[in-house]
Amino acid sequence: MSDFLFPVTPVTSIEVDGETAAFPINRIFCVGRNYAAHAVEMGGVPNYEAPFYFTKSPKHAVRSGATIPYPLGTENYHHEMEFSILIGAPAFRVSEEDALDAVYGYCASLDMTRRDLQANSKANRQPWDTAKDLEDGGVFAKATKVADFGEVGTQRIALSVNGEMRQDATLAELIHSVPAIIHDLSKFYHLNAGDVIMTGTPAGVAAVVAGDVIHGEIAGLAPVELTLTAAE
Repeated sequence: MSDFLFPVTPVTSIEVDGETAAFPINRIFCVGRNYAAHAVEMGGVPNYEAPFYFTKSPKHAVRSGATIPYPLGTENYHHEMEFSILIGAPAFRVSEEDALDAVYGYCASLDMTRRDLQANSKANRQPWDTAKDLEDGGVFAKATKVADFGEVGTQRIALSVNGEMRQDATLAELIHSVPAIIHDLSKFYHLNAGDVIMTGTPAGVAAVVAGDVIHGEIAGLAPVELTLTAAE
């Protein structure tokens, strides 16, 4: 085995309810505009044909309860509450009917976004990397195994900032369902244990500032929480 020139950063992971071992994050895929009302509020048109994706680096993930500084390079930092799928078995070109066999569990999560950078990227037809793939930009609550959560249906998904409700919807409003997302993504990647899929955010995204406490809930799952401090 070769030595490394620099210290290797630890594997990022998600706690699992009822387990002492954690779920190691391999890759993070994110579905864009997967709620019709959010697509509209972003100035777009809901696309019912097929999902589209962007990614976040696993090293940029943090656990619920973290306190992080307001990020670099933005003056318009937004919260996005999301339902995340944790993949626990190989899935390649899997059918929708068999897609749920690959799911280990689910968790509540936050897709934090530098909205001003995203808007600039859109205007110039550039990638969203600096807007979406940022340090501490993915926040993950303790996961629940799929058998304990049950079927994805009309569970409420909501987010508040300092106790003020901002996002409030149900998982029934997902444009592309959990099986449909796994089926589609498995046409492009060999999905495997450790992969995480963030399924998109409902309407109501808005800016947060230093001092804000973000609290998100999905019925049947552990809540996700994040506190922002002043920029470093």
